[in-house]
Parts: sequence; structure tokens; C-alpha cells
Amino acid sequence: MRSVVAILFLAVSAGAAGAIDLNELAPCRPAAAKLCDRSAGMNWSNMVRCGATLAANSHRVGETCREVLKRYGQL
Repeated sequence: MRSVVAILFLAVSAGAAGAIDLNELAPCRPAAAKLCDRSAGMNWSNMVRCGATLAANSHRVGETCREVLKRYGQL
């Protein structure tokens, strides 16, 4: 699951400079598991859609996940 979240944020923030620390993404892992549809697999478009879903549902994710979304330019 950790790799799915890492790939998700890597995909939606591909233009961001710097390395992504997997520990920084951990706060969003539960929200991604609940809110993102993975039935079609985690291809590029699904990963981008999941990042958008987390941002659109930012009121349903924790404060630490919102901070991660802000850090990676999603909010």
C-alpha cells in the first residue's frame, strides 16, 4: 500500500522538484485506501485521479494529510 501512495503522489506531483520521502506521505495512506478507486489498477490516470480525489475531499482527510497535499501542490 505504501508504494501505491508513493506512486500516486509521484504521479500527481511529477513536476515538483526534489525527492519524495515515503514517511512524509504516510498521513494520506488511510485516506487513499478509503477514497481512491483501485478497481482498474493503478495506472497513470487513476493515480492522478486519486490525488485529485484526496484534494477534493480534503475536508474528509486528517490535518496532517492536508499538510502533505499542500506540500505537494495539491491544495
